[in-house]
Amino acid sequence: MADDRLPLIDVTALRAGAGSTAAAMADVAAQIDEACRRNGFFRIAGHGVPTQLARRLEQAARAFFAGGDEEKSKISMDHGGAAWRGWFGVGDELTSGRPDRKEGIYFGTELPPDHPAVAAGRPLHGPNLFPAEPTDLRPAVHEWMAAMTELGRQLLEGVAAGLGLDPGWFEHNVTADPTVLFRIFHYPPGGDDDSGWGVGEHTDYGLLTILAQDDRPGLQVRGHDEWIDVPAERDVFVVNLGDMLERMTRGRYRSTPHRVCNTTSDGRLSFPCFIDPSWDARCPPMPLRRTDTAHAVARWDGADVHAWDGTYGDYLTAKMAKVFPDLFAGLDR
Repeated sequence: MADDRLPLIDVTALRAGAGSTAAAMADVAAQIDEACRRNGFFRIAGHGVPTQLARRLEQAARAFFAGGDEEKSKISMDHGGAAWRGWFGVGDELTSGRPDRKEGIYFGTELPPDHPAVAAGRPLHGPNLFPAEPTDLRPAVHEWMAAMTELGRQLLEGVAAGLGLDPGWFEHNVTADPTVLFRIFHYPPGGDDDSGWGVGEHTDYGLLTILAQDDRPGLQVRGHDEWIDVPAERDVFVVNLGDMLERMTRGRYRSTPHRVCNTTSDGRLSFPCFIDPSWDARCPPMPLRRTDTAHAVARWDGADVHAWDGTYGDYLTAKMAKVFPDLFAGLDR
């Protein structure tokens, strides 16, 4: 049974062409606002992403991770340069300085080598790396990212409306050219001791994360008094907030810590897509009538997102340098 602290919101009313009334859209926006103020996590249905696409993506991902490391290393992140795209092995990614017990593939908006940002060597910008097999991974990822980008735009309209702002506030101020990053993570079988942590406690960096999962549990959210288990439900997406949204709402919304425990006997797949500000956005405070910091929780890293002064690209690069310190050190900056 799903935990009522992680509400399920039908977001059909946010979708263009759904024939929704203004009242229906306002109701969804109010539900999103309540969830964002409560735990910074909620689940969504009615998102319109085809089930067939989700199954194609999962099937292709399972086929890739079933291969050996030698084959997977042909698209390792070492080949991606400043774009930080490609595969990494179990233990290569760090959270709070500790290796995560997972492997994965990093993707981002597909950009050609002659794109100005790529030519300038801007981190996390460039072409993606795909394996020769399975052949369907490339088109499935591209279709999925397009669907997530559109869904992210719709959700941000709901967030803005829930805050009493024009639905297009984010697009007009911080996401004219959004930073969209996508990951596929594979968590191998594990136990419930320290060696079983697929990802340690952390928060996300940007605005919204849209997470698809297989039917294997493991994700936990830090509540006010305890950790909350997130249901593993195919076709129901999990949405959580990032650091910049906490900063921009001056604490009304929380970038909630979460973690993943490897407890399954046959591994777990997850598909987080990060909908973040434009690279050069400075993410100023939003023009809100009130804020709400009553349930502030000390951050896992002791940082203060409200003290940050810089662009989102600077913030993201600094964070990623701690996740992959060896890869970052190898860049010609």
